[in-house]
Amino acid sequence: MFSFASKTNDPGTKLGWNDRIGYGIGNFGMAWINGLMSAFFMTYLTDVSLMDAAAVSTIIAVSKLFDGVSDLFMGRIVDGTHSKMGKARVWLLRMCVPLAIAAILLFSIPSSLTGVGKYVYVFLLYNLVNTVFYTAMFVPYNALISLSTSDSYEHGMLGNISMIFQTVSNIFMNTFFMKWVLDFANDKTLKTPYDAAAQDGWTKALVVVGIIIIVSTVLCVMGTKERTAGGAVSGGEGNKDDVPAFVALKSLFRNKYWLTMVFAMFAIFFIIVMYSAGAIYYSKDVLGDYSLYTPINNALSISQFATMFLTPFFMKKFGKHMTYQLGLIAMFFGFAGTGLSGSNLVLLIVFNILKGVGLGAAGGMAFGMVADTLEYGEWKTGVKTVGMGNAAISAAQKLGLGIGQVLLGLILNAGGYVGDAAQQSASAKAAISFLYNWLPVILIVVTFAIMLFYRLDKEMPQIHRDLDERHSAKKN
Repeated sequence: MFSFASKTNDPGTKLGWNDRIGYGIGNFGMAWINGLMSAFFMTYLTDVSLMDAAAVSTIIAVSKLFDGVSDLFMGRIVDGTHSKMGKARVWLLRMCVPLAIAAILLFSIPSSLTGVGKYVYVFLLYNLVNTVFYTAMFVPYNALISLSTSDSYEHGMLGNISMIFQTVSNIFMNTFFMKWVLDFANDKTLKTPYDAAAQDGWTKALVVVGIIIIVSTVLCVMGTKERTAGGAVSGGEGNKDDVPAFVALKSLFRNKYWLTMVFAMFAIFFIIVMYSAGAIYYSKDVLGDYSLYTPINNALSISQFATMFLTPFFMKKFGKHMTYQLGLIAMFFGFAGTGLSGSNLVLLIVFNILKGVGLGAAGGMAFGMVADTLEYGEWKTGVKTVGMGNAAISAAQKLGLGIGQVLLGLILNAGGYVGDAAQQSASAKAAISFLYNWLPVILIVVTFAIMLFYRLDKEMPQIHRDLDERHSAKKN
């Protein structure tokens, strides 16, 4: 296959922008799946396919259990993969077409299906998309950071660039997806649920998304190279790559820095649920003006996007850990500030900008820090667990999203929230404010305290020297 990745095979190489862009563009395609599931999936099921929202929520909740377990299975598969393309890229190439087809079918529920048959169809296709094909791409994609280079700075760069492309993908999706649905349906309103035109619009729009996923993945494979031990350049041979799953897991739980990042990933994605889902309730019920949702959320998203272009400079000057901690500090003042701003729109926008700065800095560093912890684990235990390590991180993210969604509902219910009430009670408003402002503040403080014990940035130079000596001795 044609490649525009840097030709060097040096495991410790500094990557060129062709490698960095090549890696990032892979997430441009995959991010469409998460975006569609978060923003449009429920709307399609309830408004087009006329399915019961409570029943669909149950399907999603049950499916998340399978989804988390599949991450670990896929991590083990990646660690045991030996191919001419290496461990990760081969799975991206294998799975992109099945993922695209399954996504199209998920948003193309046959009108002839009724009753239980429709729910069975959604359960099966939802799990094919998320539990099987998306997981089989996302876990190898994250592992590719460690497999591309052992350079710690480049780990941070690749993680940051991946997040930039994800944000660009979300902007494209929010701007164009529903326009495609309406244009393909030749209907600017889609007021008639589940008619042929409406379904045709969704199906054709998903075909476009499928093409984006496939093209982005192929470009990612062409723009990356696996250079470190276990990758294609090293002949697919790693350092104890084929150890039993129990041994791999045991080595991960001996890795204090990896455990720290597991919690940090859980916390960040838990917080994402609180501010993304809570923003609608906060605008509508606490601030009393639903229209405030747009400027408040845009302030956060735009500042997060802009910050990710600056974080590489902070990373180079201060290191990944310090940049991450500064991000948490900005998030702390952002969430606390919105909690104290009342209904002052200017202050709400200012503090949401601060949240975005913090999320951009912390989120941009997170995946690079995970890659560093896996090198530390190999150095400490002699067991290379790139696949399993990234899989468990992915599971922690999903756990944060899942528990966040469950807790959101429980706290709203405890506060006496009533969905169709013209005016919410004081206790319901207090519950919403706690979810949107103060629960994230608590979790940020806990995460910051735990991250104080992270010292890996200072240890990485010696770890790299030791690992290079081991790998050289093994080759000789």
